[in-house]
Amino acid sequence: MPKKPSASRHRLRTLVLLALVAIAVLAGLIVAPYRPAQLPVTVEVAPNQSLSTVAASLDRAGAVRSGTLFLLLAKVSGAASEIKAGDYRMIKPLSMLDWLAKLRKGEKSEYVVTIPEGFTFGQFRAMLQQHPALRHDTAGWSEKRILQKLGADGSHAEGLFFPDTYYFLKGASDLDVLKRAHDKMQSELERSWQIRAGDLPYQSPYEMLILASLVEKETGHVEDRPQIAGVFINRLRIGMRLQTDPSVMYGVSPDFRGPLNRRQLRADTPYNTYTRAGLPPTPIALPGRAALEAAANPAATKALYFVARGDGSSHFSETLDEHNSAVHEYILGKK
Repeated sequence: MPKKPSASRHRLRTLVLLALVAIAVLAGLIVAPYRPAQLPVTVEVAPNQSLSTVAASLDRAGAVRSGTLFLLLAKVSGAASEIKAGDYRMIKPLSMLDWLAKLRKGEKSEYVVTIPEGFTFGQFRAMLQQHPALRHDTAGWSEKRILQKLGADGSHAEGLFFPDTYYFLKGASDLDVLKRAHDKMQSELERSWQIRAGDLPYQSPYEMLILASLVEKETGHVEDRPQIAGVFINRLRIGMRLQTDPSVMYGVSPDFRGPLNRRQLRADTPYNTYTRAGLPPTPIALPGRAALEAAANPAATKALYFVARGDGSSHFSETLDEHNSAVHEYILGKK
């Protein structure tokens, strides 16, 4: 007759089964990818940060199922001395093992700032100063000091920085972004200068940059930019005033967005192209590649006037009578 298992053996078997179940559950928690309530998740690990602090940061950010379990796993795996400082981003579900691998490898997340075409230098600086991932080394600096640090001459920074998308690591200096934007503009301006059409009334690449900024502010319609540049070139050649509102607005204040009143249009400032002939003394914005190319290769046109149609495009005219009719049709007729 077979012996019945003793109570102690039965309890031992139960404990073993429970332990196996617990191990299976823990293994599942460790190996299975975890999706937090919201992605992406960012976790910063400072140099010489303790393992318990790292585990708490992951738990607080919602990056792992359990900070306590992650801490135990890291200790058992011997990863405590291998975790690297960095700025970590979780963009998809990750298991605790995945997190350990990331932390051992090290990671620096890239941040980005995008400067739109037509922004002023002041708007560019404000965007950099508001970016939380940048180190704001130039806060309070004058434009002249910034240019000196970049190895550039002059005291007026407008137009000298290329509007583009710039990537950087957390803690990078805003001066580094400014330097890359400045270098990029010098490169783009030189390229456009080298391919410019002949017989243009520019004495220097800087004058072409000034005209490109006027073109940039006059229209966002890429197809019209060579035409607008052509109108400005025609006016410069015959000594006719450019009469461009964006330049007058810049003379009121680089932050002024209009509309202009009669007093402002009549006020004689260096940027008032209604009262003064020729180009304004500096650019009025940061022109992009299309505006630079338009200034370098303006359309061959006889037009001396243009007016906005209201849909982003412009109507071009060769005579004042034709222009006045267009103004009545597209502006006065809609009031």
